[in-house]
Amino acid sequence: MKTTTSKKETAAKPAAKKGVTKPKSNAASGLTELFEDGLKDIYWAEKALTKALPTMAKNATSPELIDAINHHLTETEEHVTRLEQVFALIDQKATAKKCDAMEGLIEEGKGILEETEIGVVRDAGIIAASQKIEHYEIATYGTLRQFAETLGLTEVASILELTLDEEKGADKKLTEVAVNAVNLEAAEAD
Repeated sequence: MKTTTSKKETAAKPAAKKGVTKPKSNAASGLTELFEDGLKDIYWAEKALTKALPTMAKNATSPELIDAINHHLTETEEHVTRLEQVFALIDQKATAKKCDAMEGLIEEGKGILEETEIGVVRDAGIIAASQKIEHYEIATYGTLRQFAETLGLTEVASILELTLDEEKGADKKLTEVAVNAVNLEAAEAD
């Protein structure tokens, strides 16, 4: 006797494919949940950066780089406050969820400090590590902003857009410091 499965049954419960990761029991099942999870992730990341950026500034020697890091620290503190506003707007408690990506990027930055001599070469390494962080933040805020727009959260999208613009500005400033001074000086150290 041959058993058949209707299309309706197949659509309701997809067959497990080899190599497909089984979701956790608390996995996001809708865009709102995915959005909220992303907010928790970047909230943790921004709070972690408020602790990591002062270390980078203390280890930098270029006055322009130190100024760029300190300016972005002030912005990052504001990003934390804005995320708390976003949580309030969506009637959620501001909760941080460990961001494995940011933790790894911060650890990579610490490694660069240990693997470089104090001076322009370390400054070039600090810029490289910082730009990796900025690019992660740009990707995250761009995604979250788009999720907010899709979900009809116009005010939230505007707040996230403001932070996204500041992250892009920080990345641009780091590029200027690298191109106009630090990388050239580091190359001369060879």
